[in-house]
Amino acid sequence: MVGNAVDAFLEMQAAERGAALNTIQAYARDLEDMTGALHARGVSALDAGEADLRDYLSGLARQGLAPRTQARRLSCIKQYFLFLAREELRPDNPAALLDAPRLDMTLPRFLSEAEVTALLAACEAENDATPARRRRLLVARAALEMLYASGLRISELLSLPRRALDAAPGMMLVRGKGGRERMVPMSARARAAARALMDMDSARKSPYLFPGRGPARPMTRQGFDRILHDVALRAGLDPQRLSPHVLRHSFATHLLAHGADLRALQVLLGHADIATTQIYTHVMLDRLRDAVAQHHPLSGADGRG
Repeated sequence: MVGNAVDAFLEMQAAERGAALNTIQAYARDLEDMTGALHARGVSALDAGEADLRDYLSGLARQGLAPRTQARRLSCIKQYFLFLAREELRPDNPAALLDAPRLDMTLPRFLSEAEVTALLAACEAENDATPARRRRLLVARAALEMLYASGLRISELLSLPRRALDAAPGMMLVRGKGGRERMVPMSARARAAARALMDMDSARKSPYLFPGRGPARPMTRQGFDRILHDVALRAGLDPQRLSPHVLRHSFATHLLAHGADLRALQVLLGHADIATTQIYTHVMLDRLRDAVAQHHPLSGADGRG
């Protein structure tokens, strides 16, 4: 019965919430670990109580699992027991009051604006570059321009169809996490770089903007990482400091530094919850201090404040 309930929960996540395959697989592993631990205590998920779940979560900490891993597992458990209650497979929800472990606030890594400029300049091909080399650098240019112009996730970028640029002028249609679609602005520079790549790849007849070795499939994350590594070296940057996520953080950080607000950034990044976007508030601290110093009536330089 428990196995059937887990299968039903995973099917619901895929069908109703559009969860990605990696997410479904992670949930399956988490629930297998939990049900195994409960079975060792002589209980099942259908009759486990809050104390059983707290003991299980305490065991994760004793095993040395990172707080973020514990928090992810708790999120899965909460969703699962809520599902059981809603489906009337058990009369209560013993996970409702469980607390997530405290997470340290880690600031996202990002590049300076000068480093981004150097990275884009490194995508220019030499005069004697081979056609394959020119295309590789054109792929890099288009990808970097689009990542930095829009803050796309790498999974969103690599899965873009060629028709993605056919949206409203200056905009692009993106399918994000959970299958949610959003329109994101795309700069003229980024669109031009993407169009140049499309023109070069016209003979490939691929449905993807960034085709892989076989045109029927998109470029892999590993393939793009190799290109990014090469461009970082050409730009004089440490490749260990560079990743698609660092470019996403750079987009967000630089946007806030130039006056954007968190709500607008939330929409652009495709965050379902504003709390996720608030990791970038560190960028706003200096702006907030300056705003108070310049505009608050009691913050004058004559010492009255």
